[in-house]
Amino acid sequence: QAPIKATCEDMSCKTGFPEDVHSAVVSRSVQGGQPLLNVRFRSCDGNKKIHFGSSEPEDFRVGEDGVVYAERSFQLSAEPTEFVVSAQDKETQQEWQMRVKLTPEPTFTGASEKDQRKIEEIIFPWQQYKHSSPLKRQKRDWVIPPINLPENSKGPFPQELVRIRSDRDKSLSLRYSVTGPGADQPPTGIFIINPISGQLSVTKPLDREQIASFHLRAHAVDVNGNQVENPIDIVINVIDMNDNRPEFLHQVWNGTVPEGSKPGTYVMTVTAIDADDPNAQNGMLRYRILSQAPSSPSPNMFTINNETGDIITVAAGLDREKVQQYTLIIQATDMEGNPTYGLSNTATAVIAVTDVNDNPPEFTAMTFYGEVPENRMDVIVANLTVTDKDQPHTPAWNAMYRMTGGDPTGRFTILTDPNSNDGLVTVVKPIDFETNRMFVLTVAAENQVPLAKGIQHPPQSTATVSITVIDVNESPYFVPNPKLVRQEEGLLAGSMLTTFTAQDPDRYMQQTSLRYSKLSDPANWLKIDPVNGQITTTAVLDRESIYVQNNMYNATFLASDNGIPPMSGTGTLQIYLLDINDNAPQVHPKEATTCETLQPNAINITAVDPDIDPNAGPFAFELPDTPASIKRNWTIVRISGDHAQLSLRIRFLEAGIYDVPIVITDSGNPHASSTSLLKVKVCQCDLNGDCTDVDRIVGAGLGTGAIIAILLCIIILLILVLMFVVWMKRRDKERQAKQLLIDPEDDVRDNILKYDEEGGGEEDQDYDLSQLQQPDTVEPDAIKPVGIRRLDERPIHAEPQYPVRSAAPHPGDIGDFINEGLKAADNDPTAPPYDSLLVFDYEGSGSTAGSLSSLNSSSSGGEQDYDYLNDWGPRFKKLADMYGGGDD
Repeated sequence: QAPIKATCEDMSCKTGFPEDVHSAVVSRSVQGGQPLLNVRFRSCDGNKKIHFGSSEPEDFRVGEDGVVYAERSFQLSAEPTEFVVSAQDKETQQEWQMRVKLTPEPTFTGASEKDQRKIEEIIFPWQQYKHSSPLKRQKRDWVIPPINLPENSKGPFPQELVRIRSDRDKSLSLRYSVTGPGADQPPTGIFIINPISGQLSVTKPLDREQIASFHLRAHAVDVNGNQVENPIDIVINVIDMNDNRPEFLHQVWNGTVPEGSKPGTYVMTVTAIDADDPNAQNGMLRYRILSQAPSSPSPNMFTINNETGDIITVAAGLDREKVQQYTLIIQATDMEGNPTYGLSNTATAVIAVTDVNDNPPEFTAMTFYGEVPENRMDVIVANLTVTDKDQPHTPAWNAMYRMTGGDPTGRFTILTDPNSNDGLVTVVKPIDFETNRMFVLTVAAENQVPLAKGIQHPPQSTATVSITVIDVNESPYFVPNPKLVRQEEGLLAGSMLTTFTAQDPDRYMQQTSLRYSKLSDPANWLKIDPVNGQITTTAVLDRESIYVQNNMYNATFLASDNGIPPMSGTGTLQIYLLDINDNAPQVHPKEATTCETLQPNAINITAVDPDIDPNAGPFAFELPDTPASIKRNWTIVRISGDHAQLSLRIRFLEAGIYDVPIVITDSGNPHASSTSLLKVKVCQCDLNGDCTDVDRIVGAGLGTGAIIAILLCIIILLILVLMFVVWMKRRDKERQAKQLLIDPEDDVRDNILKYDEEGGGEEDQDYDLSQLQQPDTVEPDAIKPVGIRRLDERPIHAEPQYPVRSAAPHPGDIGDFINEGLKAADNDPTAPPYDSLLVFDYEGSGSTAGSLSSLNSSSSGGEQDYDYLNDWGPRFKKLADMYGGGDD
C-alpha cells in the first residue's frame, strides 16, 4: 500500500459543520429514544467544548457526540421533516448551524422488497494519514440509519439485509464480521455475515414481542486479523405486526353504583393489554359495550370511554328495588377499533346497584293494640310491624322507633327486633290501674340513616298504640309500716296495746274485709284480733328480755284479702319499752379472796342492775345488822356510784370461807334493794398478798370439768401402756415362730452320733432300741415351738406303739420282735424316709470295732457260699472276705 500524499489545502482546517444541509432516510414510525443520524462537526481545536441543540426540542435531541435522537414516538408524514441543529462553543459563545432533512422510507406492496430495491451498501468511513508521520486525521463517523425488518417474516431464509464493505477492499484482502446480541451473543445465530462479501443476512423469523431491536457492530480486518476500519454500529428494528389479541386483566370485572345515580356517574374502569407495539395501530385499543342485561329501564344505561375503558351511567332510573345487578359484555379491539383488520376479545362487567335510603319504613296498620297487667315491668305489650323496601339488615332498612306523645312519665320504651325489624313496646315502670286505665301512644318509625334527598316520610311512618291496663288483685298494705308504740314494761297480760290495720288498694274490686293474723312474735307476748286488728298482750312485757334489743321489741303481722288469687301484706309493730324499777341490784363478783391479816385485805366489788338510768346507780352499799359478827369482822366503803370496797375490821381473821351479806340499794323511785352474799376466802398470804397455804387450794377446789379431764388423761395413759405390752408379747411370739424347731447345735441328722459303749457280742444284750429313733424323739414336745417345719423333718403325728422287748428275752423271741417292729415301722408315717432322699456315703475299709467272731455260726457257716456278698457293694465286701475267703 502506497502512502497518500497530502497537500497544504488538504491540511487546512475550518471549524464548523462540513455541510449546510444533511439529509437522511428513516423509518416512518419513530420511537422515543431512537437514534436517527449522526451530524458531523469539525473542530480544529480539540480542546473546544461544543454544545449541540435542536430547533425542535420537543421532537429531537442532539447528544454531546452529535447523535440525533427522537425525543418522543411519532409517525413521519409523507413530506420531509426539517429542523435545525446548532453547535455552540461554551467558552466563546460562537455558534454554527446546519439544516437536517428527514425523509420517510417508501412502503412496498405487491412484489417482494428484494425485487423492488437493491441491497443497500454500508461503507466504512475513510481515514487520511500523513506519510511518515504519527499524526493522522480521521473524519467523524456517521450513524447508519436503522434497518427495519418486519416480524414473523415467512422467508425464504437466510434473508439478505445489507452489504457491508470498506473502500479499502480494492487494495487489501479483508474479512468482515458482526458482533452483538443476535450474532455471537445470545440469542446467537439470528444474524450472519459473509466474511468475504460482507453480506448481512437474517436466518429465521423475528418476534418483536421478545426482542424489539438488535444492536450489532460490524468489523473489517485484514488477513492477519489487523483492524483496518473502525467498527460501525448497525441497528435492526423489528417492525411490529398485528399478531396478538387484546387480553383483559380480569375476565370478570365487578363494580358498584348507587341507585338513583345521575347520568355521568363514574362506575368502574376495565383494562385490557395488547402485546403488540402500543405506539402503533397494532397495540392501540378501543373499548365498546356489546350487550347489557337486563335491558330495563333502558337498554343503554351505561357507556364506556373507548380509549380509557371508564364505564359511566348515561341514563337515569337506577332502582335497586327493581334491578339489583347489571351484566355488561365489554369488547376490546386493536388497530384503533378497526372491525375489519383489528383483533378483539371480550370480558364481563358485573355492576351491582347499591342501596340508598330511598324507601322510608311504613307501619302495616295505623293503630296497634296491647294490654298489660298493673304493677308489671319488663313485659312486651305490643308488636309494631313495618315494611321497608330497602335492602334488609342495612342502615337504610333497620328501623328505629320513638314515641312522640302519650307517655309523659316515661313508663314505656320501644326496642327494635334485629331480625324482624319489629318494634317491641315494653313497660319499664309499674302502672297502677287505679291511677291509669289506658294509654294511647303516638309512635314514629325512622331508619338509622337519613332518607335520600327529595324523599319525605309518608303518613304511614306514624302509628298509634292503644294500651289497656288490666286490674289485678293487689296486696293489702299497713299504714303506717312500721308502726311505733311506746309502752312501759310490766304491762299485764290481757291489756289492749294498740290497733294495727291495713288498707286494700283495689278500690274497684268487690271484696270482703281484711283478715289479720300474727306472723312473727319472738317472745309470744301479743295477739291480734282477726277482724279489727286490735292487739292485746298475752304475757307481761319485760324490757330486760333477751328478745328486746335497744329497748325495742319487733312483731310482724299479716293482712289477707279474699281476692282471686288471695293476696296478703305484712306490717311490723315496733314496741319501745320504757324502763321501770323492777330489778334490784346484785353484787359482782360473787366470790373473792383476802388475807387473814389486816393488811393488805381490801376487796373491790361492783353493783350490777339490769335496769337503766334513773332506776340504776348510783348505788348504796351497807352491811346488815345481823348477824353481829358481820359488822364486827368486816367494813364496807363506797368508792364510786357503782363500786365499793370490803375489808377486814379486825387485825386477824382465821383462814377459811366466809359468807358476807351486803345490802345494795339503787336510785330508783321507789328504791329497790337486795341482800347479796359474797363468798370470801380468807388465807395466809406472803408479802405480796398472795395466798401461800394449802387451805387456799383446798378452799378453791377443782371444778367438775377439771376433775373429769384429769380422769380422762389417766385412762388414756393406762390404755396406751396396755396396748404397748400386748404389742411386745405379740412380737415375741412372731419371733419365736420364725425360729427352727431344733437348735442347729442339737440337730443330729447331719452329725455323727458318738456312743461310748461299742458293744460286746452276745453278752451285750441289754440295749435300748429307742436310740434307733431320731434324736428329737427323746426331746420333750414342750420345748418345740409351733411353726413351719422342714420337708425332711418328721411330721407331727401320734407316736406309733413299737414293741418293747423284755429284759431277759428268749432267743426265739428275737424273730418275732423284729417282725412286729417291721410291721409297726411300715405303718408308721413318721418313719424314714420322710419324702426325702437319704444318701449313704462310703466310709472306707477297716473297722475299729475289731473282730465279729461272735457272729460266727459253728453249725452251718462253713458250708454256705458267701461270694454273692461281693455283688452288694463295698460295705459287704468285708463280710464276704470273712466268711467266704477260706481258713485265713
